[in-house]
Amino acid sequence: MSRIRTGGVALLAVALLAPLTACGTTGGSDAKEITVYSADGLKSEDGSGFYDRVFRDFEKRTGIKVKYVEGGSGEMVQRLARERSNTKADVVVTLPPFIQQADGKGLLEAYRPKGSEKVAPGDKDPSGKWTSVVNNYFCFIYNTKELKSPPKTWNDLLDDRFKGKLQYSTPGVAGDGTAVLIKAMRDFGGKEPAMEYLKKLQRNNVGPSSSTGQLAPRTDKGELLVANGDVQMNFADMASMPHQGIFFPAAEGGKPSTFPLPYAAGLVKSAPHADNARKFLDHLLSEDVQRQASSVAGGFAARTDVKATDKNAEALADIMRGTEIFRPDWADIDRNLTSYVDAWKSATGS
Repeated sequence: MSRIRTGGVALLAVALLAPLTACGTTGGSDAKEITVYSADGLKSEDGSGFYDRVFRDFEKRTGIKVKYVEGGSGEMVQRLARERSNTKADVVVTLPPFIQQADGKGLLEAYRPKGSEKVAPGDKDPSGKWTSVVNNYFCFIYNTKELKSPPKTWNDLLDDRFKGKLQYSTPGVAGDGTAVLIKAMRDFGGKEPAMEYLKKLQRNNVGPSSSTGQLAPRTDKGELLVANGDVQMNFADMASMPHQGIFFPAAEGGKPSTFPLPYAAGLVKSAPHADNARKFLDHLLSEDVQRQASSVAGGFAARTDVKATDKNAEALADIMRGTEIFRPDWADIDRNLTSYVDAWKSATGS
């Protein structure tokens, strides 16, 4: 189940554009349908993915059909903003900081789905504008065939053996690429020291990539030795890409660490099928669906009371064991993202 994810450039829009054009004018509030705009990573090409099952089950239970449009988190928010005067989407699902960006643009309506009271405070908006539906974490990957063990620290990535064999997706464009910037600033103690490091790392970096998902197959083949990613996407890829391993680089003298990159869902303001959308958000946070977050999606349940015991959950627990979890200040990142990305461009010459 190979995925391609970006934070700001759409890579795939499922072939629903003609129906979408009509849904704002002919669908009506009574139509048995909803439209979901979502970041990629939860739907598979063979129909066995998390969204595939969730959509089928939702339609079976309610009679409500799901129309689906997929792309980068940033692109989905941009599309909502363009369509503000003729809203077509009912639900939006993105990674941070783009769900906060959607809220800041006034594109979300407050709704607390059933089950959201079981979601940790840090994984939902206090005013009810969004809530995490599948938890996920930032990571790096390495080629397990070429490297006996993963690099332990950021400084290990400066080694000459990674020259032309290391790549991370572009901050400000790819969601996981933006995550590289966030973690570096945290581990190095601020923007300036992080940029000094990333300037040094640039001599090993292959170059820009708008897609994080494209880096996984290249790492599996050995074209790259190290790349960035996220746990849910890379864990799910392991079935078809067995030569990649997940690791979390540490600051010098520190422990491996990471931070949550959840799939967060919100009700779109002026949604044409708002009642149906609320039912769908309730469905996403139902116990049954939350158990599928690990068993099907290869991620983590958003509800703290859902304790998965499937094989995927056990494997994911092993991957995360011993890793420190921190929570970024998403409000700060939302406010200052442009300046952070501009500093990165200046430091790396990108």
